[in-house]
Amino acid sequence: MREEQIAQVRRFHRIVTQRAGALEDRFLGRDRPLGESRVLWEIGPAGADLRDVRARLGLDSGYLSRIVQALSARGLVEVSPAEADERVRRARLTPAGLAEYEEMEARADEVAAGILAPLSTSQRARLVSAMAEVQRLLMAAGTRIERVDPSSRDARWCVQQYFAELAERFPQGFDATRSLPADDADLRPPRGVFLVARVDGETVASGAVKGMGSGIGSIKRMWVSPSVRGLGIGRRLLDALESEAKALGMHTVRLETNGTLVEAIALYRSAGYAEVEAFNDDPYAQHWFEKRLAALPKGRARGKR
Repeated sequence: MREEQIAQVRRFHRIVTQRAGALEDRFLGRDRPLGESRVLWEIGPAGADLRDVRARLGLDSGYLSRIVQALSARGLVEVSPAEADERVRRARLTPAGLAEYEEMEARADEVAAGILAPLSTSQRARLVSAMAEVQRLLMAAGTRIERVDPSSRDARWCVQQYFAELAERFPQGFDATRSLPADDADLRPPRGVFLVARVDGETVASGAVKGMGSGIGSIKRMWVSPSVRGLGIGRRLLDALESEAKALGMHTVRLETNGTLVEAIALYRSAGYAEVEAFNDDPYAQHWFEKRLAALPKGRARGKR
């Protein structure tokens, strides 16, 4: 990372906050700090669970609570237990809050139009295209990978998305009961691990490693949401799974895949996986890969990230 790169990022931050009006006391025409305006917007007309708002914005729970209390005191937000789980608090906009939301939306459109107005048609296209690319790269920079229990809501959702995509892409369809199993117990330490990747609180990818004995692990459930493909998240997830495998005492990892998953095959080959003879009888497998892992760094405790 070079000094000029860091300096450019800082210059970008400064001009964006200035152009967006984030430095003004009356953000988007309202006598309200940016943090309160953003939380109000995230709650939106449909309402939102506060845990989801906190995850999307990356806020400390105490700080978010104070913002919500301030919005509630002004009659803009109401908070009550969620219907599905009373332990979860759900925020909803009051009629006054909805009116302010709609006003913010209109003023935000005005600000965006004001930025584009002085530019030529070609310059507008260039700016919008550059903004889209910056957004995607910032999503990649904000990706967080963490362990979860394989029975958790996020893990289950990822596996469902993975199976649905296989059913759509395989010419013969996909039946999970015919594939080799990966039970929850096999994907918990010390036998294995399940990882998910999140961007701004949204789960976008998953993968697991399952111990096979004799220091060999099997990579399972590798899935990346189409919305974030091409950002390198799959490679980061695969690297994290290999690190977990080493921490669990594995020296080799294997995986099987189908020939229709050309993106996955390209990823595995670029990551140093070598195609080998079939080592299992999974009915959907057409290619089998293996990789020898480097030794665990000194001082790294097994089973811990």
